[in-house]
Amino acid sequence: MDARRLLGDARVARLATVSGAGIPHLVPVTFALYGDTIATAVDHKPKTTTNLRRIRDIRENPNVCVLADHYADDWDELWWVRADGYATIVENDGERAPALAALAGKYAQYRERPPTGPVILIQVTAWRSWSSS
Repeated sequence: MDARRLLGDARVARLATVSGAGIPHLVPVTFALYGDTIATAVDHKPKTTTNLRRIRDIRENPNVCVLADHYADDWDELWWVRADGYATIVENDGERAPALAALAGKYAQYRERPPTGPVILIQVTAWRSWSSS
């Protein structure tokens, strides 16, 4: 099983962060994978603020985890992929450009309306995966 391919093909993943005080937080995200970097961005979907908990957590503790999985009634098709890594927040347009291009390549919604908020770049330091087949 190729963990990078499975993660790259997934449409939604979960981003796990932990605050400086040790409080965990888990949120679904859209994302793009290029090389060993995962990019996700604060986009236009309705939010109460752009100062999201995940952004605050990463500023306090940059160690994160991304998990994608596939469920099917046929349990021979089950799999999950976890990428552990180190996250940075990018707000400079020049640094955001490659991540936004990768996101737009994966999601039509981002081609029509690119994210304007901060980009989270995750440098993957460890891959873990499981597949029933």
